[in-house]
Order: sequence, then structure tokens, then C-alpha cells
Amino acid sequence: MKKNMQGFTLIELMIVIAILGILLAIAIPAYQDYLARARAAEGLNMAAPAKLAVSEATLGSANGKTLPPTSTAAGYTPATSKYVQSIAIANGKITVTTKATGCATDPVFVLTPSTATGKVSWTCTSGSSCAPASCR
Repeated sequence: MKKNMQGFTLIELMIVIAILGILLAIAIPAYQDYLARARAAEGLNMAAPAKLAVSEATLGSANGKTLPPTSTAAGYTPATSKYVQSIAIANGKITVTTKATGCATDPVFVLTPSTATGKVSWTCTSGSSCAPASCR
């Protein structure tokens, strides 16, 4: 006599749960790393108005190459957010300090302007491995 097959056996269900457990063990840390990097990248996004202020102040100077000494001289009002502790301008350099990003150490980005080509170009440095690729 032929028996009708119904449902899954216990071993099949246990195999599926084991596979899901392995996938989750890999996916959760990768997702947390992605979130930490995204939080850190907010600092660079919030630095865009500061970069614009420094560029305008520099190109608007008498010789087109004088960097503003402070945030006030650049015409920039510093802003903060949940993940950005401070943004400061000193002699044209912009320093972005992050907080609560979930990285091992919260990154500090330093954006350095260069006026050698007659326009303002930026170089980003950070000692953090959690920084975006453009700033490592």
C-alpha cells in the first residue's frame, strides 16, 4: 500500500533552521558594520556647507587663494546632529568630529583645501578604518 506524503520531517526542518542560523551569523555583523559606516559618513555629508563656505571665501578673496582663518570668517555656522559632534574651520581646514557611530573609535575627518590649480580642491584624511573609502 502506498502512503501519502504529508509535510516535512523533523530532520528537514532542523536542517533549514541550521542553514538560517549560519546565514544570520554572517549577515548581522556585516549589517552592523554597514550601519556604523553610514553613520560615520554623515559627518562628510554635513561638511558640504562648510566646504562651500571655505571655497567661496577663498575664491572671493583679493588674490583668490587666501583661506579663511575661522568658521565666522568663512561665513559658516557650525551644525551638529545625532552622529556629528562638531564641525570646525581653522585656516581653511575643516575638522569633522563624529560621535556614537558604532565604530571601534569614532572617526575624525580632516578636509584640507588646496588652491594650487586656481580652484579649491579637497583632500580628506582620517585614521579610522570605519571611514568611507574616499577618506581613508
